[in-house]
Amino acid sequence: METWQWQTWNNLPYLTCSLLDKWQHGWFTQQFSPTTPLKLTAQLYPEASAYRVKQVHGNIVLAPSELNQPHHDDNLNDGDGVISEASNQAVWVCTADCTPVLIGDRRSGKVAAVHAGWRGTAQKIVPTAIDRLLAQGSKLEDLRVAMGPAIRGEVYQVNDAVGFETAVTIAPRLAQESLESAIEQLKDIHNSPILHDAEPGKVRLDVRRVNALQLEQLGLADEQIAIAPHCTYADPVNFFSYRRQTRKKAQWSGIVSR
Repeated sequence: METWQWQTWNNLPYLTCSLLDKWQHGWFTQQFSPTTPLKLTAQLYPEASAYRVKQVHGNIVLAPSELNQPHHDDNLNDGDGVISEASNQAVWVCTADCTPVLIGDRRSGKVAAVHAGWRGTAQKIVPTAIDRLLAQGSKLEDLRVAMGPAIRGEVYQVNDAVGFETAVTIAPRLAQESLESAIEQLKDIHNSPILHDAEPGKVRLDVRRVNALQLEQLGLADEQIAIAPHCTYADPVNFFSYRRQTRKKAQWSGIVSR
């Protein structure tokens, strides 16, 4: 079973996951702010080159060869995921309450970093990233997927329409149902990502659980998937949370290809 470990660099805490122990990687806390991925890579992984995108809550996943050159913070492509093409490529995403997903191929060493909020999850961005890995020659059984700190479903209140749009990706047969009927049926799914909310027209939404179910439907086994036991909303010491603070700040997550 995967384990999550706190690490430190210059007395600053960050998380790693044993599922990705073959790669240099981390989910970095707000204590690293405002250090950029370029600086983080230079300091922690000096042999690697850093790549990121301008996140727009979509499902575009890009490779370094598809990014604007020169690649720096004021010349970024729109997108919400980056996939490596060669060794020593550090790929990064930033999140506050959304899900930072790091993916590695244990055979080839290739990696991906994905920003999966509810909108990206509704557009199946993580399966999109995996499709790109498969197109490069990866096999499903070699992939390992770890989802870092994000807002827990129990505290993430959304309206029924958002809950439906996100969760219907795991039950497309419900797409033609009325919203009320679909929500009730989604709640009945085993280990459902749609949780009860006392306010009419609202539900609680577990975005990480939706992503996990999407991965299972792709064919990944439970042991290939890890979900961090950390909630950004509930941990103001380590993580920014847009829901808690309503401030546009974020923490970085990255992984280096082998």
